Amino acid sequence: MTKPPPPRPPYAIQAIGLRKSYGEKLVLDGIDLAVPEGTVFSLLGPNGAGKTTAVKILSTLISADAGADAGELRVGGHDLAAEPQAVRAAIGVTGQFSAVDGLITGEENMLLMADLHHLSRREGRRVVAELLERFDLSDAAKKSALTYSGGMKRRLDLAMTLVGSPRIIFLDEPTTGLDPRSRHSMWGVIRELVAGGVTVFLTTQYLEEADELADRIAVLSEGKIAAEGSADELKRMIPGGHVRLRFADPAAYRKAAASLSEAQVDDEAQALQLPSDGSQRELRAILDWLDSAGIEADELTVHTPDLDDVFFALTGGGTKEAVR
Repeated sequence: MTKPPPPRPPYAIQAIGLRKSYGEKLVLDGIDLAVPEGTVFSLLGPNGAGKTTAVKILSTLISADAGADAGELRVGGHDLAAEPQAVRAAIGVTGQFSAVDGLITGEENMLLMADLHHLSRREGRRVVAELLERFDLSDAAKKSALTYSGGMKRRLDLAMTLVGSPRIIFLDEPTTGLDPRSRHSMWGVIRELVAGGVTVFLTTQYLEEADELADRIAVLSEGKIAAEGSADELKRMIPGGHVRLRFADPAAYRKAAASLSEAQVDDEAQALQLPSDGSQRELRAILDWLDSAGIEADELTVHTPDLDDVFFALTGGGTKEAVR
């Protein structure tokens, strides 16, 4: 007797056959997305691939294409077309460009959001005070937002998004332009949100960011999903792993190059590059061969494909080496 398949996880976001065109230009060509609750889903792609368009559709800011071949779109369990108000009540959106009003204080920006969510004066002030403390903005709360650094503005932007306690948050390139310290600080905030059960739909220009945060990643290219999976699954799809051996002794280099005919040679650097998946077994085999041949390499480095390699390979950019 065969076992029944395991139950599917509850999805915060589901898109089947999502399409969007502007005139003759097809931006999203029937893409499918499924984002489990309480996870980070990252959508990657080159500029103009349609990432922001997808976010705008799923957050009800614009409509998907209608018609006989229109797909099914659900966010927070609600049909996007039939229940847009229910979707809006379940989500928060932090766009590429800050929604912070620089002419008023950080606290006033937050209280404005509390009013928009129809919180009572007492409840609004309580929520605002908690969020300002959570995002380390209490000391700057009474200062004009115009004086805030880029990192402070993005934290305030996200804090404003959380005033309505959304369970699904769309973050469209939230750390663009931030310095590394501010970016890492924002990553910590995102991890805390997800630990509390919030679902995050993230678009980003920083592949390291997706690698650090995302449970699943989809790569968007020419309006279609080119690949989807965890960061490790995507990396395993791409060939190009290798071990690089560098030699200080010219005689040792020549001997190794003559024996390892499959290696790529770099005479200027006196280095050899061997195809490898970086596994312990392959590394041990290389080291054992060097020992048995009486050859000493001065430097051994292992390269395994990263998300940069995945991105370039899946979006038509070749490899990192090819575009440098």
